[in-house]
Amino acid sequence: MEKATEIVSQIKGKKITAVEVLNRYLRTIKEKDGEIRAFLEVFSESAAAQARAVDEKAAAGLPLGRLAGVPVAIKDNMLYKGHKASCASKILENYISPYTATAVQNLIDADAVIIGRTNMDEFAMGSSTENSAFRPTRNPADTSRVPGGSSGGSAAAVAAGMCPLALGSDTGGSVRQPAAFCGTYGLKPTYGSVSRYGLVAFASSLDQIGVFANSIEDTELAFSVISSHDPKDATSVKYPENKIPGGVKGLRIGLPKEYAAGSGAMDAEVARLFGETVQKLKELGAVFAEISLPHTRYALPAYYIAASSEASSNLGRFDGIRYGLSAQGGTLADVYKKTRGQGFGPEVKRRIMLGTYSLSAGYYDAYYLKAQKTRTLIKRDFDEAFGEVDVIFTPTTPSPAFRFGEKVSDPVAMYLSDIFTIPCNLAGLCGLSIPAGKSGKGLPIGAQFLAKPFNEAVMFKLGEELAHAG
Repeated sequence: MEKATEIVSQIKGKKITAVEVLNRYLRTIKEKDGEIRAFLEVFSESAAAQARAVDEKAAAGLPLGRLAGVPVAIKDNMLYKGHKASCASKILENYISPYTATAVQNLIDADAVIIGRTNMDEFAMGSSTENSAFRPTRNPADTSRVPGGSSGGSAAAVAAGMCPLALGSDTGGSVRQPAAFCGTYGLKPTYGSVSRYGLVAFASSLDQIGVFANSIEDTELAFSVISSHDPKDATSVKYPENKIPGGVKGLRIGLPKEYAAGSGAMDAEVARLFGETVQKLKELGAVFAEISLPHTRYALPAYYIAASSEASSNLGRFDGIRYGLSAQGGTLADVYKKTRGQGFGPEVKRRIMLGTYSLSAGYYDAYYLKAQKTRTLIKRDFDEAFGEVDVIFTPTTPSPAFRFGEKVSDPVAMYLSDIFTIPCNLAGLCGLSIPAGKSGKGLPIGAQFLAKPFNEAVMFKLGEELAHAG
């Protein structure tokens, strides 16, 4: 796969033009996306204009940005002025963005070329991209299987070579889980390090824009571009200066005993490849220690109560009055009911109802308040663990990608796909999924590093040395 860093080098060295790069990727999309269906829309015209602008800057001898001419796809829940942003939902099917998300603008300012918007689970609610209102996306490694979710379109587009970089959003693992299923790198940055301005909200205290790439260098480059303090996002912070680790040798890596092989938390293929990656890290000089994260056993229910509660509040704005779909009705209540009944899919309705119930009088203390207290305990477990180790290492998913329809009828089984990724979001950590190899059936399997807030550099260093070690 061609790297973004290579494209930038070639364009800056005038060995190739941004228009030539774009046309090459547009041909690849035309050849492959009929089967993969990663894109909901390809921005051919605006992308061509951006590519020409990069070439004009190069011809004039002007300095080029860090992503000069690199085609980047964006998940369909990120606003891009003058373009559709539907969140893969019928309720926003024809919504045109009136402004551009800060993370997307950062890409444009770095001379990237926004090539299209990618498919997703509706409003980012799902783990398979089967919940899109328009079509499912297929896993490039095996088209009978899901690419993961909710950012399945972005993961599939990068894995299939239809773009070198893509943005996704990670609320409970929605970047890392599809990255593992599709065999790419997937970064969930520290909460607050990337502006959420212009990201359609699912669960505001958990959502974070992240990166898909086929190399650790590209992942790091993209993150350096999109991370910035943004006064338009009250949760955005100025990224602190951190000491860059010298190497893996001597780094203390924690292995949670709750996730150990034999605990029933992962299947045999995941356990085997995870163990092989641990051995490689040992050979590079890392020091491993067993740690305990006792409250992570409650992370799944705590997450689905907290996230659904925030979703029920955030999605209240889709009422058929202000924007998006508007169904006709005799009364205002009729408009609300018909618009939401027609516009929202079953998974979105399920989570709205769950969240509304959890916040209702008489149940708030029993559900939402208890979930928040549990979240505090989970964060405390991680704080204590990071007093002993520099980084934590776990599988990304309990199994490889599953087949279409395999878990649709059992929501709990679907939710368990995120069992290893959810605690990271609840605790506000950063996480990086890396390719750990392939199963006997050729299915990609991932492993993830978790680090203290604003310690992405440690994860990048580990990923880099593992990649170079082969």
